[in-house]
Amino acid sequence: MNTNASNQPSALTDAATFVTLHEVENLIARASILPPVPTAVVHPCDRRSLGDALNAREAGIITPVLVAPEARLRAVAEQAWLDLAGCEIVDVPHSHAAAACAAQMAGRGEVRALMKGSLYAGEYLGAIIDPAAGLRTERRLSHCYVMQIAAYPYPFIITDAAINIAPTLEIKADIVRNAIDLAHVIGVNRPRVAILAAAETVNPRMQSTLDAAALCKMADRGQISGGVLDGPLAFDNAVSPEAALTKGIVSEVAGRADILVVPDMTSGNMLARQLEYMGDVQSAGVVMGAHVPIVLTSRSDSRRTRLASCAIAQLLADHQHHLALTS
Repeated sequence: MNTNASNQPSALTDAATFVTLHEVENLIARASILPPVPTAVVHPCDRRSLGDALNAREAGIITPVLVAPEARLRAVAEQAWLDLAGCEIVDVPHSHAAAACAAQMAGRGEVRALMKGSLYAGEYLGAIIDPAAGLRTERRLSHCYVMQIAAYPYPFIITDAAINIAPTLEIKADIVRNAIDLAHVIGVNRPRVAILAAAETVNPRMQSTLDAAALCKMADRGQISGGVLDGPLAFDNAVSPEAALTKGIVSEVAGRADILVVPDMTSGNMLARQLEYMGDVQSAGVVMGAHVPIVLTSRSDSRRTRLASCAIAQLLADHQHHLALTS
């Protein structure tokens, strides 16, 4: 993706990056050449979540460890004609125990990623943030959607649309850091980060514009690194060179953002869902900020979205593994 200060909308970090990441779907192909990542699949006790885990196994992306009540799991598999042969099963009494057990397995290094099954997101995340699991870092957990839409020339990240309801400035700084880290792993060396608000000028009565300005100054002072930030930017200024030009905005980020940082979870969730249901979008999602990547998908997400989410988790796990070897 573009890393120079020109307002031309196309150039990427390099041609190889463009070929690899032009479509979110190609993340699956990139991940499939890596060794499958051992992944605890938490309570996959319905046809869709169990099928998705087995689908990711068949694609060579994960080695699933199914953490669930075994009798219930086998009943689901039998009813759905799904083959559990070769899958490790950790028998637990219920979904709460499954979440706790899987999180602790990840904390001990027995698995290197987590994948949500048919339990509620709050129950899943609650076990992950429990200090007993040992998965927390100095970072706040945040969710990233990686999206590709026909109307935009390259993939982009929306964050945070799933975890942090009304983030403070401090939390937003971690949200930005997490998204930049993800961008680096999927091949964007110097992501352009747009801090979104309802207007592109700082308004003391609009907290999102104040936070945007503060985040940009934090980047100037080295408190946030690895990308180039600009904000506040309205959505049109962030993604449309024409809109940015009309508003007289001269910016390396405006009109070609790689990362869209939303003011709060409600606005982010609405934006992501609008694109998913009305924009012919390819998407994937992962939670950043823990010691292992966390796949967090909605029950309404497509099978392809779930597979792509596993692919991103695999890329992250592989990156973390190499960092650990060199540290």
